[in-house]
Amino acid sequence: MTKKTMKEEYQPNGSKRQEILDKAVRYILEPKFGTQNMKHSFLLEEVGLSDSEYMTCLNAANTGRWAGE
Repeated sequence: MTKKTMKEEYQPNGSKRQEILDKAVRYILEPKFGTQNMKHSFLLEEVGLSDSEYMTCLNAANTGRWAGE
């Protein structure tokens, strides 16, 4: 099975990267997707967020402030 890659505009420094980060915040907030540990692993390993991006999204989820609102 081949691993999917993200379109260039969604990769780091891409023109649509903010959309991925906004979705990550909503994903973190949704309890049906499992524990924070599972969400952390998925966002870093499958989505390709950096540690810094993940921490920014986690902070935005905890404070209720992010660009998607």
